Amino acid sequence: MTRKTDHEPKAATPNPSGSGEIAEDVRAETAADAPELAEHDTLELGRLAELEAEIAVARQDALYARAETENVRRRGERDLSDAHAYAATKFARDILTVADNLTRGLAAIPAELRDDDRVKSVIAGLEATGREIDTVFERHNITRIKTVGERLDPNKHQAMVEIPSTDAEPGTIVQEMQSGYMIKERLLRPALVGVAKAG
Repeated sequence: MTRKTDHEPKAATPNPSGSGEIAEDVRAETAADAPELAEHDTLELGRLAELEAEIAVARQDALYARAETENVRRRGERDLSDAHAYAATKFARDILTVADNLTRGLAAIPAELRDDDRVKSVIAGLEATGREIDTVFERHNITRIKTVGERLDPNKHQAMVEIPSTDAEPGTIVQEMQSGYMIKERLLRPALVGVAKAG
């Protein structure tokens, strides 16, 4: 006749309340008889929690990396677009000096010379050149900044002098000393102006 030992699992007592409670009772009885199994389960649960935490961190890192990659891509696209849009900025700024000199040269021609048949064709050629420069500027979205009669805008105008005036409100531009230009939405060169002050 075989004798039962203390280490043999006890028979589960039937529980009329349901199979879930029966399983809990069996687990509890097993844990009581074999504490090393309960300790093993606790370790496994702890390791599982650690893995779940690591997965959550990895998932968050992946989301951050994806967002950063998207930001870099958009920034690259914007920089490329700006490079195309404003590639001619330095060249255009240099051409402005040429246009200024041409305008000053035409303005310096005395009125009596304009009626002289010997120079009429030269003057006409210079004026045609000036119109062609304006056409080229327009083609490349380079526009002249409005000045006289406008309110001073520090983003577009640079006030050089205040001029006493009884006709214009203080801060209104009454004189243009040098034309200013925009290239698309970016300032190419500010307009140098004189603004009214209370007379």
